[in-house]
Amino acid sequence: MSELHWGEGERNVAAGLFEQGRQQIGQVIAGQHEMVDQALLTLLCGGHALLEGVPGVAKTLAVKTLSRFLGLEFKRVQGTPDMMPADILGTSIFSPRTNEFSLHKGPVFTQFLLADEINRMPPRTQAALLESMEERQVTMDGETHPLDGYFTVFATQNPLEFEGTYPLPEAQLDRFLLKIRVPYPTLAEERLVLERHHGSVAAKDLELTPIVGVDPTLLAAARREIRAVRVEPELFDYVLALVRRTREWPTITLGASPRASASLLLVAKAFAAKEGRDFLIPDDVKDAARPVLRHRLVLRPEAELEGFDTDRVVADLLSATPVPK
Repeated sequence: MSELHWGEGERNVAAGLFEQGRQQIGQVIAGQHEMVDQALLTLLCGGHALLEGVPGVAKTLAVKTLSRFLGLEFKRVQGTPDMMPADILGTSIFSPRTNEFSLHKGPVFTQFLLADEINRMPPRTQAALLESMEERQVTMDGETHPLDGYFTVFATQNPLEFEGTYPLPEAQLDRFLLKIRVPYPTLAEERLVLERHHGSVAAKDLELTPIVGVDPTLLAAARREIRAVRVEPELFDYVLALVRRTREWPTITLGASPRASASLLLVAKAFAAKEGRDFLIPDDVKDAARPVLRHRLVLRPEAELEGFDTDRVVADLLSATPVPK
């Protein structure tokens, strides 16, 4: 299959990736543009994402189709209460023929890993996966095995299911660059889903819909563009003011960490590159604030009883933080 490719001198590479990604992935996924954009943004920033949505809103299909568009290897693991770290990382197996141990690699040795229902994995297994995410390597029997440079974890969880789950602790949630909320499709989008399923022999046919991938060299070029986005000193202050305000906000019991400041700046730069700019503006920080901060804030119980959620609190924080001129 042919590939999409364009030179850095012809157009903004990151903006082109987002534009073509929406177009190609849209042949398989009806709507969900924000999820697709933020999933691609996660990869380009070198982070990992937590996807939250009810079953059946195309989280798995979207990540699998994105991996096809980018030409990256995809693997999936299903979280269960009896899952062990070795089920994800792999294990050393003794061979009587060679009289040696050899590494049997687990699904973590890939580029796109979808960890379905991560909150169903026991804490020990969650910790093993999150360590691999942070260190980008796996250590077994004293030997270190590096993971791929594009290794990206997309972990899913159901927002309404608590029976038999192990919620991620705040320290582990902080390791995710973004938390992507996946809503129900609109009426028009859901009708398109029905039409596509009606025209297919089986649901799996959608996964085989031909899409045109991109030249893999564009991913490295887009990452360089994001890192090179210019940031004026006033915008450093704006990011810090927003994050530090979370630590003293009346409805928040646990504010954002310094890691959140760095993540917010990086994702804001990615939003700038997505729009074809090589400089940061306050609106980029505002666009990045919800997906970067929503999983890093712990609200006071009384605030939750009054109907507050983290997205609403982030909106209040943005309104209360002066925007640099």
